[in-house]
Amino acid sequence: MEIATQIAQLLLSLAMLVVVHELGHFLAARAFKVRVDKFYLFFNPWRSILRAKRIDKKWRLSWFSPAPPKEWAESPEKTEWGVGWLPMGGYCKIAGMIDESMDVETMKQPVQPWEFRSKPAWQRLIIITGGVVVNFIAALVIYAMILYTWGREYIPISNATYGYDYCQTALNNGFSNGDIILTVNGKTPETLGEAVEQILYADGKPVTLLRADDTLQLTLPADFSQQILASGVKVFARERVPFVVNEVMGGSPAAAAQLQKGDSVVGLNGMPIPFFAQLSDSLLRHGGEQVTLDFYRNGKLLSCEVAVSESGKLGVVLRPPTLFFKTKKLEYGFFESIPAGIVIGTEALVSYVKQFKIVFTKEGAKSLGGFGTIGSLFAKTWNWAHFWSMTALLSIMLAFINILPIPAFDGGHMMFILYEMVSGRKPSDKFLERSQMIGLIIIVLLFIFANGNDIMRWLASK
Repeated sequence: MEIATQIAQLLLSLAMLVVVHELGHFLAARAFKVRVDKFYLFFNPWRSILRAKRIDKKWRLSWFSPAPPKEWAESPEKTEWGVGWLPMGGYCKIAGMIDESMDVETMKQPVQPWEFRSKPAWQRLIIITGGVVVNFIAALVIYAMILYTWGREYIPISNATYGYDYCQTALNNGFSNGDIILTVNGKTPETLGEAVEQILYADGKPVTLLRADDTLQLTLPADFSQQILASGVKVFARERVPFVVNEVMGGSPAAAAQLQKGDSVVGLNGMPIPFFAQLSDSLLRHGGEQVTLDFYRNGKLLSCEVAVSESGKLGVVLRPPTLFFKTKKLEYGFFESIPAGIVIGTEALVSYVKQFKIVFTKEGAKSLGGFGTIGSLFAKTWNWAHFWSMTALLSIMLAFINILPIPAFDGGHMMFILYEMVSGRKPSDKFLERSQMIGLIIIVLLFIFANGNDIMRWLASK
């Protein structure tokens, strides 16, 4: 059920973003009176789930058809709307443009005034950038509406009184569980997210830590971010919290041991373990075994025998960190949310650009992921605030990736148009056709590589 929920969120998010992206191209094309032959959500090789066309002011539909009905070709309305079956994106087929459809026969015909190729370079540039621009604007709007609807609540670093538990790579480089991050390269981060971002791109800059009652300075190696990527860790650090039961799952080992909501587990097999991360690691080592848990209930120290599951779980939902620490919540009115959303969206773009440079390292290439990695970013239970936040982030990622100067991406088309505007010479159709084909091959190989990484990681986890 959890995986199904994540898949549903991923498909809904991608569907909306693809439509928004292609709509940017469509609206720009129609603004300059360029004909759009097709507008598709998802790709439709060999067959479409749905084809739709407005003929004589009435919508005509064709389901699961390999080609549009012949009478549709006679309609003065040229745009065919549709839904494909391959959820790898979508497309807006603009007349007179060499795109993923590779319709080279049309390009051999005389240039028509309603074609893309007949328009001046500045208009073609606007049409090409329409998708990227609309994706970025959509992200800013989503961030603004998130702030307006839910506000922003977080745990300031100064309020995480127990410190943080760190991943093994961080521990290997001098961090210690319980450390509190004070500054990174002289800057004081407000949240853990800000601290992690500054640390990963500090490039050997000093990190000041509070360890117990001592303040110390840690200088990380220049390849620290590559080490994090190579380790495959998803969480750099998390707030250190006690193991307090918030809910007991029916039929679980915890239910059989009669653990209750509010029980605070503090020890295992006679060893005091006050915090969640350490207790969780201990349970993993005792998977499939009978253990003794020490816990507090209503101020009394009690013990019970628990048969830990093979996967090292008790079957409980823990009390969230926000119930242990004082949070900071910012509320936004409608007009306040707009500039705040722009700031968050811009920061997200800058952060993603910084992260992207790591892709060109060996470790970064191994960390690339496809649908599995993207889907895992969504919550396992449906949470609208988290869903919209991830959709906004994906919209920014889609905008940035599409603007890369790779043939077949929007950035590739932009590169050739800018070359034409600077040099005064337009690349030949044959050159554009070959570039488009090379770009498509690159995209397919990247798609196979990224999703192959997902498969290899999944097999390694079994």
